[in-house]
Amino acid sequence: MISERSLRNHFSGLPLDRAELTRLSPEALRAAWPTAQVIVVDFEGRAPGDDHGPRLRQGADLDDALFEVASFLGQNPGEPAWFALPAERLPALGPAEAEWIDLRRAAAHWSRFHSGVFAYAKALLLWQSRARHCGACGAQTQLVRAGHCARCRNPDCAMQQFPRTDAAIIVLVQDGDRALLGRQRGWPEKRWSTLAGFVEPGESLEDAVRREVNEESGVRVGAVTYHSSQPWPFPGALMVGFHATAAEATIHVGDELEDARWFRDIELLAAIRADDVRLPPPISISRHLIEDWLSERLGPAMRDELR
Repeated sequence: MISERSLRNHFSGLPLDRAELTRLSPEALRAAWPTAQVIVVDFEGRAPGDDHGPRLRQGADLDDALFEVASFLGQNPGEPAWFALPAERLPALGPAEAEWIDLRRAAAHWSRFHSGVFAYAKALLLWQSRARHCGACGAQTQLVRAGHCARCRNPDCAMQQFPRTDAAIIVLVQDGDRALLGRQRGWPEKRWSTLAGFVEPGESLEDAVRREVNEESGVRVGAVTYHSSQPWPFPGALMVGFHATAAEATIHVGDELEDARWFRDIELLAAIRADDVRLPPPISISRHLIEDWLSERLGPAMRDELR
């Protein structure tokens, strides 16, 4: 089962059966298409819709040729299937005909299910746009497995690429009653967040936590404890969240951050109340790492103040 903490993270726990076997059955896919719900995503990662929800299409209302370029997302038993379609394949649908909404805005207003499907479609279609040529021989690729595999068209190569997700760590480092937060250049005024970075080849998640924290802040990390994970399709990462304990708490800010500070629990809550510190948006795992730490330190009632 997915952890309770991970379920709280936006885009996690999407209740959609990805139905891998259906991907492999052209007959099952064709049968599912007429009643399918189709979400359209453009090159900028936006979908038609407004704050009330997405503007979906139904397979039966679309040109039948679009079935060949649509990607199957999944299907729950007894319910319509879900497909994703690149907007450039549907030229009749343009900005003049519908409002286009980005994923961050959708996540703040749509249901968890609809924003989760949007995140899934956005990440899959972005990968497809970057897998149009074979990484081994340079030949063009063909999408197979209902959009979940890019196969090289060169018969002497025929290498298969599958959707990739970049692993990244995000961590709240604590030192007694203090938490380490940082600011990046260009962030909104007063925004502070936990530290994060991508996992490098040959590196464990815990090793990545220790390296990234030291590179960005100069702080050395000791114990590392898993918190939760979150798909983060901006553009295509899996954020793996941790709480960690400082082994050496002296700060030396690196090149990646504008500033890094230790915040005492009571002082951080007071700064949030006074609007001197603004936390990341509620859809981010960083927000939950900070909320959980404050809740553990000061009691669960303070969580309501952060909503």
